[in-house]
Amino acid sequence: MKITIYDKYIFKQVLITTIVAILLFTVVWIAPEMLLNTIKKTLEGEYTIKTAILVLTCQLPLILSKAFPVGLLLGSLFTFDKLSKDSELTIFRAVGLPFWRIVRPVLFLSVLVSILCFVTIDKLVPYSSDILAEIKDRNPVSQYIYTQKEPSGKPAMSIIVSKYNKTKMSNVIVLDFSESKYTDMHGISQIFVAQKGKFFHDRWELYDIKHYQISSEGIFDNINHINEMNVLNGHLADDIYTIMNYSTKKERELTNANLFRYVKLLKMVRNEETYNLMLNKFFQRFFHPFICVLLAIMGCLLGFSKPREQRLIGFTIAIGSIFIYYITLPFFDLLAEKSVLPPFITAIFPPLAFFACIVAFYKSKDL
Repeated sequence: MKITIYDKYIFKQVLITTIVAILLFTVVWIAPEMLLNTIKKTLEGEYTIKTAILVLTCQLPLILSKAFPVGLLLGSLFTFDKLSKDSELTIFRAVGLPFWRIVRPVLFLSVLVSILCFVTIDKLVPYSSDILAEIKDRNPVSQYIYTQKEPSGKPAMSIIVSKYNKTKMSNVIVLDFSESKYTDMHGISQIFVAQKGKFFHDRWELYDIKHYQISSEGIFDNINHINEMNVLNGHLADDIYTIMNYSTKKERELTNANLFRYVKLLKMVRNEETYNLMLNKFFQRFFHPFICVLLAIMGCLLGFSKPREQRLIGFTIAIGSIFIYYITLPFFDLLAEKSVLPPFITAIFPPLAFFACIVAFYKSKDL
């Protein structure tokens, strides 16, 4: 593929405009809330200046992952609008360059930005989120419940972890259904209440335990004290701890590899709703970056208008397209979570619909 002076010129123009648009979007996103909140905590003495700078820096990857598509759209729109206004596009067409040949540098740039967006979401966002969690000393959610089921689907054991931090647990309740003789109390035969516990890679150890045995009449038959016991062993102990740990995080705080492992573990424990939602999120990781390419094409189409056409209309369509795309994502997340549509369909439908709109818009223009 021969690179001409036209390619270099258009690539440079779009690149500069895109960088400016990304910077402006980032500043506007940061300034109102994040920046003021960080300054407030610095003045109150909660953050040092070094910590404040680190907090703002760690928030950049998430913002940039959303700014890349917006920047490409506005960059291509404003560049081609200027080229159209200055009649440069007319010159390109006069020398025999078709539309797709003119926008080839933009497509190349959009693919590069898509790759950068993918890496940012996969690596930089989770890494920066871990640093922020350490700075803010964020503790996991107050409760996690795991239910081990028999092949028939009936519960065999439930573990309720009230609080945990890293490898330490406290106020752990174990409900044993395995030897039930009394069915009116949800089939519970034994209850173990541990004051504390600890996670090891091959086991969960509980300490200082009260053991309640339930008789066939559904009353506490015997209460005794146990110093120590194991509730989970082998690979299962590590798997359930991983689920518990990942469940306290937002999806964006997981790398692609960790999110994929989370999805497999959710399938193993038959947590259908969360499994469908996370599988949908996993597929989105691969489809979302390519929205950069689609938005870049749309920007070119909108900017490829004749000078007499109102440029405000193109800008309005551009902003509206971004708004509609992002506002529909939670709706499709819900469809996946509630098993209305398969996760693959809910993940691919928004960019596919966007692509169909671009094709229709392209055919409607005389290019």
